[in-house]
Amino acid sequence: MAKNTICVWYDKDAEAAARFYAETFPDSAVGAVYRAPGDFPSGKAGDVLTVEFTVAGVPCLGLNGGPAFKHTEAFSFQIATDDQEETDRYWNAIVGNGGQESACGWCKDKWGISWQITPRVLIEALAVGGAEAKRAFEAMMEMKKIDVAAIIRARRGG
Repeated sequence: MAKNTICVWYDKDAEAAARFYAETFPDSAVGAVYRAPGDFPSGKAGDVLTVEFTVAGVPCLGLNGGPAFKHTEAFSFQIATDDQEETDRYWNAIVGNGGQESACGWCKDKWGISWQITPRVLIEALAVGGAEAKRAFEAMMEMKKIDVAAIIRARRGG
């Protein structure tokens, strides 16, 4: 286990979530699955308690902690994409697997975890500053899934 790991709380589906992420994103995998040695508030002995996994190289631990805490947008995974095809692939995988769209490149998976599917062209446009960044930002504010061609057009002033 890495020295610093993101712990993500799930109601009861940490293993299913970890397997979905591993199938969806490169450099992702499911590691050890630990079962509870005894009953706990949201489960029984033998139930999956924690799952070690990585998402795009980031070490995580999924904890089946029960329904006490819900996810908010205060925590999200941001995935930088190279083009529209990659943006569509990740967006469609998350939303198409019981997730939901949000605004400005954000969506939630079916477990309530927020994702920012962010094309690099948008990141670069915002980093440049000035009028170019403002136009790209204003275009993004009108989108759910980011449209790479529209960001490029906005950046150019068109």
